[in-house]
Amino acid sequence: MAGPLLLRSIFSASTTKSFTSHLPRRLPPLSQGFSAGPATAAAAAATDPNAFLDPNRLRNVAVIAHVDHGKTTLMDRLLRQCGADIPHERAMDSISLERERGITIASKVTSISWKENELNMVDTPGHADFGGEVERVVGMVEGAVLVVDAGEGPLAQTKFVLAKALKYGLRPILLLNKVDRPAVSEERCNEVESLVFDLFANLGATEEQLEFPVLYASAKEGWASSTFTKDPPTDAKNMSQLLDAIVRHVPPPKANLDAPFQMLVSMMEKDFYLGRILTGRVSSGIVRVGDRIHGLRGKESGVEKIEEGKVVKLMKKKGTNMVLIDSAGAGDIISMAGMASPSIGHTVANTEVMIALPTVELDPPTISMTFSVNDSPLAGRDGTHLTGGRIGDRLMSEAETNLAINVLPGLSDSYEVQGRGELQLGILIENMRREGFELSVSPPKVMYKTENGQKLEPIEEVSIEVNEEHVGLIMEALSHRRAEVSDMGPVAGNFGRTRLSLTCPSRGLVGYRSVFSSDTRGTGFMHRAFLMYEKYRGPLGNVRKGVLVSMGYGTITSHALMSLEARGTLFVTPGMETYDGMIVGEHSRDTDLDVNPVRTKELTNVRAACKDENVKLSPPRLMTLEEAIGYVASDELIEVTPKAIRLRKRYLDVNKRKAMSKRPK
Repeated sequence: MAGPLLLRSIFSASTTKSFTSHLPRRLPPLSQGFSAGPATAAAAAATDPNAFLDPNRLRNVAVIAHVDHGKTTLMDRLLRQCGADIPHERAMDSISLERERGITIASKVTSISWKENELNMVDTPGHADFGGEVERVVGMVEGAVLVVDAGEGPLAQTKFVLAKALKYGLRPILLLNKVDRPAVSEERCNEVESLVFDLFANLGATEEQLEFPVLYASAKEGWASSTFTKDPPTDAKNMSQLLDAIVRHVPPPKANLDAPFQMLVSMMEKDFYLGRILTGRVSSGIVRVGDRIHGLRGKESGVEKIEEGKVVKLMKKKGTNMVLIDSAGAGDIISMAGMASPSIGHTVANTEVMIALPTVELDPPTISMTFSVNDSPLAGRDGTHLTGGRIGDRLMSEAETNLAINVLPGLSDSYEVQGRGELQLGILIENMRREGFELSVSPPKVMYKTENGQKLEPIEEVSIEVNEEHVGLIMEALSHRRAEVSDMGPVAGNFGRTRLSLTCPSRGLVGYRSVFSSDTRGTGFMHRAFLMYEKYRGPLGNVRKGVLVSMGYGTITSHALMSLEARGTLFVTPGMETYDGMIVGEHSRDTDLDVNPVRTKELTNVRAACKDENVKLSPPRLMTLEEAIGYVASDELIEVTPKAIRLRKRYLDVNKRKAMSKRPK
């Protein structure tokens, strides 16, 4: 949580006069970078009091791309070019989970100054599961830098984010990244460029959008060029060509400074001292610290007033720091504190305005999971937040800040959480687990639709790249999961690799990623993105084997596991706690088997030669949270605590399980 800490340090200090006198105000950057001298800047501000409010000097740009195509690294280089102090690589990834996994989870805004212009840059996630983050920020910007890996070309998620950008009428700039790789040639770049052009045309781009500029870059090495090169001259090894292209091709915001102040909230975070910090783009007018404002929400019956208050603080992200500002004008992206009720999608405006701005339309969620109180025999040992009320409050506050998640209260302290995919819900569970929550989670269920009496299910577009020897195995596994191949061919520039394009139901892909990794020995790539709702494709084939279910309570012994190894793959190690109904392994057959993993060796007072045999066990398969979410069947649950992830049967008693399995579905 770098954000709140950073803000706290600024605002606790801002009470002292000496600190506020040195706080950076927003002055017109006269030269490139943050290096405008204080005297010249002050003189400029004196001659033109509205200099920093001129919308023509603003450019609002989102960086969009597929997973791992280099968005966050590119943002690093742009920040460094413009004089910002970067504490570490991928500086925009400020959440601890983002750093650990090397992915971007939430969209983030920062601003950089370049040759008298101010660029508000938005870094977005690449995974389909976090598509809601992309959808809610494309309304804040006029242009987008579409980053495409020159080696891989446009993939499933490139299509998804580009469709959103074109729908909002953004002017994209194509940036072919990673051109310094040995396999990338000029022919390959031309090929990728024509693939991207076809993609634009298929997505219904206008003539204006089709005339996109193309740049070649290596974000890792920190340079961008308007012509193809592997090694630019030393004086051109920087990002200035990309920054110039943004200023040239992205139109300034259409803004009316004379109209009353209005802003649509696109992001929200909480701070211990300031309460809610609302971030969004000022759509009209000027806002100053101390102005009276109110929050509005559009309803079917009309506009509803949520709360009235005043602007306590105005802030703007500059590089990696939060800076206090006195005022901001239309077209700028700012953060404000002082309101307690408005959240994402609401309008903040001057008190005389009673018109709510149109909100962003998000794609519907495709998957749902039920979160409930942990009721296993080992409950309450690790966590501090155990009750249904605490879990409900946490989920409701998550739904406020993340629009792609819906929370519906269910029966007896359970909550149905709807989202885009198991990665998104897995991140939510992991965050809750780290905060000290204990909960039990049901397996993901796909959300069906019914239209004209027909059952429809979400279909995803899957692109896979594997070695030739694994193609048969992958095709067979996916045919059980009701996938249909739409295209297949060799990968350009990579001998012995095959690329497959398929459409597959979402329910068939749940839990497939870990199977895919082991089937391809870690050499395959799989990318997926939601495509559309389509007619139900029928039941899945045999996707999973049965499980070994514990029927004893206590500590697992190596003596018992030794005799169970032949029965299948174990998920537990000696010394772990178990209970009746906990899953301890995968059976080698398709049926479940009840076993006793706590059996101890019977000791006698007779010495025998084979008494102390040395127990050697194979390493168990320890499940991560994402694997567990994909693995569990409909009659099973995941028990999540801060220290452990356990799989268990929904009904712990063996007789109850048998009775429930005989009931008609």
